[in-house]
Amino acid sequence: MASEIWTPIRLPGSLSARIASRVEELISQEQLKPGDRLPPERQLAEMLGVSRPSLREAIRSLATSGRLVVRHGQGVFVEAPATTKRLTSSLTSDEHDLDELYAMREVLEVPAAGWAAKNSSEAGLEWLENAYEQLVVATKSGADWNELQRLDARFHEAVVRVAGNRFLLRTLGVLNEIMAAGMETTLRHPGRLAQSAKEHKKILEMIKTGNVRGAQAAARAHIRGAHAAALRYVEGQASEA
Repeated sequence: MASEIWTPIRLPGSLSARIASRVEELISQEQLKPGDRLPPERQLAEMLGVSRPSLREAIRSLATSGRLVVRHGQGVFVEAPATTKRLTSSLTSDEHDLDELYAMREVLEVPAAGWAAKNSSEAGLEWLENAYEQLVVATKSGADWNELQRLDARFHEAVVRVAGNRFLLRTLGVLNEIMAAGMETTLRHPGRLAQSAKEHKKILEMIKTGNVRGAQAAARAHIRGAHAAALRYVEGQASEA
């Protein structure tokens, strides 16, 4: 694997979150592919200009979310979990209406927001704030819709990561893949980007203050707002047909 892809990380914020974000970007850009082995820990830490403890924390988080797999005695590899692939393939082979998809988001994300508010740690909050800040910066800089959709999904996955349920995190990842593949992001709809930003901020505030019910309510309001925007878009498309 070319060492040139591992350039030093200079950006501010949670270092482990920045490392994980770099690895996720390399995977999404297909510079890292399933089965690729990452450089040894000492070498990778030197190439990225980071501490080994921060690198280990990032790898643990990415392993939890199913992006990497640690094989003791062999190294760290980019993962494409067979169970996740089978589930994604099965679900994407069927048609799903908007009500089903958004109902499932409520089932997953509303309790997750409450658990995040209850169980958050300092490291978890740093991770969540980092995901939020990256989305805000991308929004203000006029990033393309695909990038905004990716960062939006990453924020929601960060909430679930803070909640501390690995199975829930993988399940949400599958749902996000289905929605990204099967429908246009609601962030493109008039007024939705600004409203979504306010809703994300509310979710973050409720989790940071440990307000379980407030976090659940904020997550529910956000999902229902996105659902309503998606329905309006579908109705508009139908009327133009």
